[in-house]
Amino acid sequence: MGLPEVTERLSHGEPTWFVRDKKTFVNMDTHHHGAKPFAFWCAAPFGAQDAMIAANPDRYFRPPYVGHRGWVGVRLDTPGIDWDEIEMVVRDAYRMIAPGKLAAQVS
Repeated sequence: MGLPEVTERLSHGEPTWFVRDKKTFVNMDTHHHGAKPFAFWCAAPFGAQDAMIAANPDRYFRPPYVGHRGWVGVRLDTPGIDWDEIEMVVRDAYRMIAPGKLAAQVS
């Protein structure tokens, strides 16, 4: 919520974060439709999905519905979460979706 012009509301029954209340960049998966991991799904830079999954398959996965667009799933129910890394993943997701002027405000 600390990123420029971000809003949160339910979408498909899950907490979801939007840029300018229109474009989704992160959504939670709290066992929706029986999914096993407690996770969030987010936009990712081109090629990042494969690299993230290869580097840490216990943390990252290809989510249903949006995985074909390069989005990445991030498990939050595994030990040893690096919250600085999670913040970076969310910031990257925001920069992928936000208009250029907003994205430029995020380091």
